[in-house]
Amino acid sequence: MIIGVPKEIKDNEARVGVTPAGVRALTEAGHKVLVETHAGELSGFNDDAYQAAGAEIVGDAGYAWGKAETVVKVKEPIESEYRYFRDGLVLFTYLHLAPVPDLTNKLLESKVIGIAYETVRDRNSALPLLTPMSEVAGRMSVQVGAAYLEKEHGGRGILLGGVPGVPPAHVTIIGGGIVGTNAAKIALGFGAKVTLVDVNLNRLRELDDLFGGRLYTLASNSYNVSQATREADLVIGGVLIPGATAPKIVTRAMVSQMKKGAVIVDVAIDQGGCVETARPTSHSNPSYTVDGVVHYCVTNMPGAVPHTSTLALTNSTFPYLMRIANLGAREALKRDTGFAEGLNTYAGKITYRGVGESQHREWIAASAVLG
Repeated sequence: MIIGVPKEIKDNEARVGVTPAGVRALTEAGHKVLVETHAGELSGFNDDAYQAAGAEIVGDAGYAWGKAETVVKVKEPIESEYRYFRDGLVLFTYLHLAPVPDLTNKLLESKVIGIAYETVRDRNSALPLLTPMSEVAGRMSVQVGAAYLEKEHGGRGILLGGVPGVPPAHVTIIGGGIVGTNAAKIALGFGAKVTLVDVNLNRLRELDDLFGGRLYTLASNSYNVSQATREADLVIGGVLIPGATAPKIVTRAMVSQMKKGAVIVDVAIDQGGCVETARPTSHSNPSYTVDGVVHYCVTNMPGAVPHTSTLALTNSTFPYLMRIANLGAREALKRDTGFAEGLNTYAGKITYRGVGESQHREWIAASAVLG
């Protein structure tokens, strides 16, 4: 199989879909890998390393897309890449289609086989390709929030962990999944007072045990969320419904009641955000203010630490890519029902329920199109 690895062109996105180690494994298995020049440079992998591993370095993104049977990326394609779509092309990347009907339309029109990292399941029904970036984003959310609480970034001028004689900042985390758990680890490590809100009482019990009672837990309802956000200096949004648009847990009215100079980091923004006032931002223009509250809603947060993120991501994605290369996408998906959960578009049809329902469109189960 011919596999294309184009350079990411989303704003300040420095990750890459395959490392030189992955290229070597693919080429040793008899496959051909086309890597666009400088694709891995910002992640710490130069062209020489890819070439030594057996890749063909190509200078044109169109060539990498056009000659490849499977294109492997990190982030969803942006508008300038839509022209490369074609019938039967396998696209293996994060897609986050639910809040992006325009991209969905282009994939359907071109009959691209779109396999989304974020909806692939393993045998335990976990999300193995979303988890590593959720870990990175959860940990980063506290770093970012601490920085934006500084006065020069419009924040309240509060040190997250305080100092002896001065209380620490209050961090409220919405969602107790991978993002929320990792955010809690880092926030508690900073010495902040941390409250975590989740709808699942059993998950709250697990977290209470995990953190030895150092974490305050609250059952999610509008009253508790309103109280927790009003008291918070930093709110981190980590709500996820796999493949679907995130619910708006923090309303505009709640934001208006927050402290002036408080900070919101909405990690759920890739799926539309769980804060009503959140809108996607970029690394080059990361923040804005609503009602005196600083919002940080960068859609590719892990791209700021590309070396760590690329290694963490490809550790998880590569075994699936090798299956696609060895078996072909259709057969690889048919043999693994969890992998088939990653199929979002196929032959002009939406094949993932969360995308179809979020966009109020018809969808068909992946099993039905794969046979």
